[in-house]
Amino acid sequence: MTRFVDLSIPITNDVVSDPEVMRPQIHYMTHENTWQQIAMFFPGLEKDDLPEGEGWAVESLTLSTHNGTHMDAPWHFHSTTGHGSLGGATPAPSIDEAPLDRFFRPGVKLDFSHLPHGHVVTGAEVAEAFEKIGYDLQPLDIVLVQSGAIYGTQNFTDQGVGLGEEATLWLTQRGVEVVGTDAWSWDAPFSHTARRWAETRDPKIIWEGHKAGRIRPYYQIEKLTNLAALPSHGFTLSCFPVKIERASAGWIRAVALIED
Repeated sequence: MTRFVDLSIPITNDVVSDPEVMRPQIHYMTHENTWQQIAMFFPGLEKDDLPEGEGWAVESLTLSTHNGTHMDAPWHFHSTTGHGSLGGATPAPSIDEAPLDRFFRPGVKLDFSHLPHGHVVTGAEVAEAFEKIGYDLQPLDIVLVQSGAIYGTQNFTDQGVGLGEEATLWLTQRGVEVVGTDAWSWDAPFSHTARRWAETRDPKIIWEGHKAGRIRPYYQIEKLTNLAALPSHGFTLSCFPVKIERASAGWIRAVALIED
């Protein structure tokens, strides 16, 4: 029997999962005040002509492609990718150019939730995590990170670990093309990185996990939830992105399929 585990957060006005400047806005139009919209299509229609005088329910949204559970395309990270490769840099693909066969694949979960918020996971720590769960990583596996961030709690955007350039390249070098995290970002939260930046003034630490996509392209899921409900491996992840022309990201309904 297949068990479906929903790994997606809702797009909502009520729970803060983005910085204030990036929060989504949903305007609800409900049955009692939309009969006029229907009447536009049927001249002469009156409210009482409809059952109980009700119209339809419709919502209008103001959204970023990075609201809710979504997938970043390499175009989000940089305009080009493949830097340092023999063929040289090429244009980074946008979300509508994503290869669909990458988004229904075996999944594996790495749990770094015991590490402090803001920690930047290294390649060695990723290798150790695979050894701990006894899993042999395969090309095109989808790797999910339980970061320690908890959706719906205060200061969500400041929570969780991040994966830096070294850890990201460790994965992509082994054929991983899709990754995901339950934190706001694949990288360490900006509030933690900003403190390190103030001390070191090293620009390489800024958005370093994302910028690893300049070297090797990959797709990145952010703001997952419910990863604690997953085993470390033995599940399939479905995570198809919405097709938005030339966009840097697309919303997904991430669902894990587990055979019990």
